[in-house]
Amino acid sequence: MPRRPSFSAETRIERTQLDLFRSVPANPAPRDAQDLMSWPFFSLAKSRRVAPIDFRMGETWISVEAVPEHGMATIWDADILIWAASQLVEARDAGRATSRLMATTPHEILTYIRRGTGRDNYDRLKAALDRLQSTTVATSIRQQHQRRRHRFSWINEWQERLDAEGRPLGIELILPDWFYAGVLDRALVLTIDRAYFDLTGGLERWLYRIVRKHGGRQAAGWSFDFEHLHLKSGALSPLKRFAFELRAIVQRQPLPGYTLRIEHALGKERLNFAPVPADPLEAAMRRLKLPACG
Repeated sequence: MPRRPSFSAETRIERTQLDLFRSVPANPAPRDAQDLMSWPFFSLAKSRRVAPIDFRMGETWISVEAVPEHGMATIWDADILIWAASQLVEARDAGRATSRLMATTPHEILTYIRRGTGRDNYDRLKAALDRLQSTTVATSIRQQHQRRRHRFSWINEWQERLDAEGRPLGIELILPDWFYAGVLDRALVLTIDRAYFDLTGGLERWLYRIVRKHGGRQAAGWSFDFEHLHLKSGALSPLKRFAFELRAIVQRQPLPGYTLRIEHALGKERLNFAPVPADPLEAAMRRLKLPACG
């Protein structure tokens, strides 16, 4: 049976106040919100996580809670938010009006994030939307009043749209203010490599986002000690297991556009990451807009 959620009066009022943004079946460059790349907002495990994330670092705090029925939104579920951010940024740059109320089709989302389009994939997409809607977040990030508790879900609501005969037409979803405002701020969004969607491990996906955010295009790269990375990941695994998995990732070198290496300083292991140097010939040909060799 199609999903037919019962909306609160507050939700119905919100819908009437928002214009509908219809996604365009294009292929915009993937964009990610820097706040989501920097901090622990999602479960990194494929198994259901109910244990909350309670993160504190300096003046930054994050609380993420899940319900047992669906579990916490995962880093794979966050691909839907990357799709939404990419659509909104593309529309903004093209001078089209944007809105938190978005209409699209499951096929469009699935193909964009490089998933299959069979029935199982549609069912997984709906489960991901349920997790994004039922996971609640409270954070001090971008909150003008640090003591004010602003709680939101990654998706305020979602529903399937049906025609007169009950056949599915697509889906509609409403994004929260906190996420929407961050996406439309040019300083808070980064373009990511499309190959990110091909990364299969939760930890390597999270690591790519950290590396892209902090390493950027700096030739010298950046580095963090293992303990700091473990804290920022929000992972439930102990530090020893986390370090073991990090070393395995360094051996595989799976992150598109970056090289990883392990350093030892002051008795601590550090992960250093730097952009892969561009091929001088290829870079020159791009500047001249010449076709690549081969």
